[in-house]
Amino acid sequence: MSEHLSEEANEPVNGRADGPVNGRADEPVNGSVNGPTTVVHVVRHGEVENPDGILYGRRSGYHLSELGRRMADRVAEHLAGRDITYAVASPLERAQETAVPVAASHGLTLHTDDRLIEAANVFEGKTFGVGDGALRSPANWRHLTNPFRPSWGEAYVDQVARMKAALADARDAALGHEAVCVSHQLPIWIVRSHFERRRLWHDPRRRQCTLASLTTFTYEGEKLISVAYTEPARDLVPAHLLAGAKPVKGASKAFGA
Repeated sequence: MSEHLSEEANEPVNGRADGPVNGRADEPVNGSVNGPTTVVHVVRHGEVENPDGILYGRRSGYHLSELGRRMADRVAEHLAGRDITYAVASPLERAQETAVPVAASHGLTLHTDDRLIEAANVFEGKTFGVGDGALRSPANWRHLTNPFRPSWGEAYVDQVARMKAALADARDAALGHEAVCVSHQLPIWIVRSHFERRRLWHDPRRRQCTLASLTTFTYEGEKLISVAYTEPARDLVPAHLLAGAKPVKGASKAFGA
């Protein structure tokens, strides 16, 4: 796979974005083919306490809700029998709190990696629902001029670069074993899209990366050989937050990350 990142990638090698994936990547990340098998589970955090429906982005002070803590426990239960030797999370509270039960269940120190953080967004701190919030103001429409970059936030190619580097370091830290990285919906989806050679611009309602889900990357040496997706807490996720669900007016958390 070329190290040059394009916002117009080809179709995915592992199937449609809105269907389950458990295939093999046709082309490797640069690096050796030979080497031990290492698994990197990238977890999206659990539900956040956000009664005002704010697009919280990189803001501090947003913690897991009671339901979100149950989701984090469910992820830890799901991974309890796995060979996890390294745990790392985004610096934001919701990611740290999701990672704690996993790290604790394996007796690991929880590390922090700033590269796993949420994508920057100019609408951060505003409400961002359907038919209400920031999009009602014409002054904000200038931020919507280029969905391919995107014009309202951190460039997709920059998200790919930092997430690839974070995953590579987690892979190396857990070489021959398994690692857990806790991050956020958009950067997880974007790096997966890159690896699966899918275009980076997309409809956010179609992201297959629900709360407390696992996007799992398996490597042989430095070569990525497969991508898989699981939802151990699916029964706990509100229906309007599942991939493909129709947005609910005033329910800005549907696009929370």
